[in-house]
Amino acid sequence: MAIPVLTPDQLDTQASQLHDTQAWQSIVSGWEFTAPEPGPPPAPASTPAPAPGRQPSDWRSLLSVPVDQLVDDALRTLPAAPPPERPLPGRLGAVLPDRVHAWRRVGQGDLRPSVHLGYARQILAEWGWQNTPYRLRNARGARCVCGALLTAHRLGYGSPTTVNRAGAWLITELRSQGWPGLIGPWNRAPGRTAADALALVDAAARRAAAAGH
Repeated sequence: MAIPVLTPDQLDTQASQLHDTQAWQSIVSGWEFTAPEPGPPPAPASTPAPAPGRQPSDWRSLLSVPVDQLVDDALRTLPAAPPPERPLPGRLGAVLPDRVHAWRRVGQGDLRPSVHLGYARQILAEWGWQNTPYRLRNARGARCVCGALLTAHRLGYGSPTTVNRAGAWLITELRSQGWPGLIGPWNRAPGRTAADALALVDAAARRAAAAGH
């Protein structure tokens, strides 16, 4: 399976271009209002009087379909069980070439950007964060923010499209914080810390999740 040759700089540029499109702006405009506003609780339904000759405790008389059918219908509407989480490779895996991990993509479905950002955060937390030089990783296997997004994809978490959308959510979060540039210059800014990087990814993931992404 071919491994994408996208670099952190290229991802940064593509995510910025996606962020600037009218379609993306329509997604992020009013994202915080996607959940329905809480309203007054519904009035309790009146309980019909029991039929003559039938005990009030015989609740089955209130059903229009058999109990077994209700149970079957409820089971069919339950969401599918989430896929089992796969732990990251150990510290040795952090420094190995990405092609060694290509098998991890086999049979993996796509993810929402918020979930992809969660895996990127795990990479930053477990493998480390780095800001100089701006590469996919340093000699110890630590990643920059964009490098963590790319590594998550190469480990099997999300499609290339999801990576771009996750990057666009990061840029959306940076704009809300007053940062006008790309992710890379933010990652390299003097005084930047690993805690800052983790906080940015967390905030972007919350924002994406709140918008249903």
